[in-house]
Amino acid sequence: MTHYENNQPLDSMASKTARIDALCAKAKILPVITIARAQDVLPLADALAAGGLTVLEVTLRSAFGLDAIRVLREQRPELIVGAGTILDRHSLAEAEAAGAQFIVTPGSTLELLQASVPSTVPLLPGISSASDIMIGYGLGYRRFKLFPAEVSGGVAALKALGGPFNEVRFCPTGGVNAQNLKNYIAQPNVMCVGGSWMIDNAWVKNGDWGRIQEATAEAVALFA
Repeated sequence: MTHYENNQPLDSMASKTARIDALCAKAKILPVITIARAQDVLPLADALAAGGLTVLEVTLRSAFGLDAIRVLREQRPELIVGAGTILDRHSLAEAEAAGAQFIVTPGSTLELLQASVPSTVPLLPGISSASDIMIGYGLGYRRFKLFPAEVSGGVAALKALGGPFNEVRFCPTGGVNAQNLKNYIAQPNVMCVGGSWMIDNAWVKNGDWGRIQEATAEAVALFA
């Protein structure tokens, strides 16, 4: 629900930007999670948390996404759980109703950006160009997900975008991994990164939660 005071949203765009900053500072890495089986939700989240990642992006790429968000909000209240792969107003509303604490999109449409402005849930819109940024910038957005990061120019693109958009910070996602992570986080306009290299599908399928915890801890250690 959106709350208003004097006809203005209580959560201003500046306030939501600050909340995204706090989330990313805590997260460092946003693990991009796609749930293929309902029984994997809690052990996967527990393995990630034990490895040091307690801010989770659960995508709606599978039929289990919304239920996974609900389960995590109910049974793991100490975690911060967001929804990813939000594509339109409908999925935005569903994710908010499921209890998502933040929203991430792979790209930006004017309709989706406008729909999120009055919401109390902060949105991290996906962009891949300066034009995308300008559409969101005009509505008050200052934090974006660069996606797919490597395909969209990677570190070179972040350096170039830093000139005209010196207020903007990014969460590069897509092609970010243990080998190039340090190059990304060295950029002054990078606030965190998104990735899934610590969640190998085979490990999840086999219930190898210890290996996921180990890989997560290794990823977090790269920030030391």
